[in-house]
Amino acid sequence: MTDSTSTPAGRLDSTESQPARLGLMQGAPPDRAQRVRLMDNALFTFPQLRWAFSNVRQLVPTANVWRGDGPVAVLAREERNDIDALAFEPLGGTRPMRWDASLAANYTDGIVVLHRGRIVYERYFGALQAHVPHLAWSVTKSLVGVIAASLVAEGVLDESARVDRLLPELKGGGWTDASVRDLSNMTTALQYFENFDDPRSEVWWHLRSGGLAAALAGATGPASFDEFMRGVRPSGSHGQKFAYKTVNTDVLAWIMRRLTRRTLAQLVQERVWAKLGAEQDGFFVVDSEGTEYAGGGFNAALRDIARFGEMVRCGGFYNGSQVVPGAAIEDIHRGADPAHLAAAGIDLLRGWSYRHMWWVSHAAHRALYARGMHGQGVYVDPAAEMVIARFASHPERAGSAVDPTTLPAYDALARHLMRG
Repeated sequence: MTDSTSTPAGRLDSTESQPARLGLMQGAPPDRAQRVRLMDNALFTFPQLRWAFSNVRQLVPTANVWRGDGPVAVLAREERNDIDALAFEPLGGTRPMRWDASLAANYTDGIVVLHRGRIVYERYFGALQAHVPHLAWSVTKSLVGVIAASLVAEGVLDESARVDRLLPELKGGGWTDASVRDLSNMTTALQYFENFDDPRSEVWWHLRSGGLAAALAGATGPASFDEFMRGVRPSGSHGQKFAYKTVNTDVLAWIMRRLTRRTLAQLVQERVWAKLGAEQDGFFVVDSEGTEYAGGGFNAALRDIARFGEMVRCGGFYNGSQVVPGAAIEDIHRGADPAHLAAAGIDLLRGWSYRHMWWVSHAAHRALYARGMHGQGVYVDPAAEMVIARFASHPERAGSAVDPTTLPAYDALARHLMRG
């Protein structure tokens, strides 16, 4: 059996790839070899991405999400010295691993652990600092999903409604006959594949349309998220099986913008961010028309992402108020059909489902997981009264690269905290 915790030969490890150690973007101007540029696909190229994820505003246009004018919701501290040495067995590994070693294995940029709303553990690495926003990638989907679930709970959004009736612009395209629920649960059938190994895969055209990825030499494509979504074609029957397609979140956000007459940045600000007592503003990556990248473009400081997770853990209540309806959080906890996820072959999340853009465990602890590529995550464990927020810059994009040293570590910490 291969030890899943080791660094492949020839790859820089988490220490060797530290941006400061490599001299990335240092100097006036930086040496050509140390420059991090969007035209070189900095957001997708290791080790440059270790600097890029904490400096997104230097690479692409953004839309601000104001923290509001209220006081910061203070996170009390009861930091523990017994977590780094906590041992667990990685999935597929051959020997136990310590908690602190798992942070290096996952190229962690920052991690915060809350227990009963108090900080018990906090660390920063790489280019990240406590006050610096970091790209959340698909954790963004879960933020969008909470707002969508809220609109459903309020009767503003009908999950059974057809997408092409809410957005006539998409009539005749990939989402014809698809429901809003198909978007939220990722059960659409589209000619859209998230194959990052193929530069002509739809996910790359999606990213290029929003200006997040370098243009493909000799090829032209859609120049905005709106234009890309209009061109997606169908492939089969909706509602039959799970298939992770980031573009679904962008369509869901388009529907929410249409129904509320608010931008996505405004919705996040007014419905979540300004109510959390956040320390910092957040922001969204936007395309050439100012449309937010709902599938993966939110950036925030780590402790604020932890506050978001704590709000979810507490049934939507945080900072002295009901931030989102409790019914919305309970709806997420109900999950969807685990058979859909099982049929997709996601073995590391066996027994889980996907609902309102959250991964739902269906286990005794009722854990929820907002999970983004390269190691981003918000893990909510109500039974253990624990929230873990992590930003990372792992060389590999897929969740399967970090899950073996993440899921058992989080479970071990939950049990450890429950023991006192």
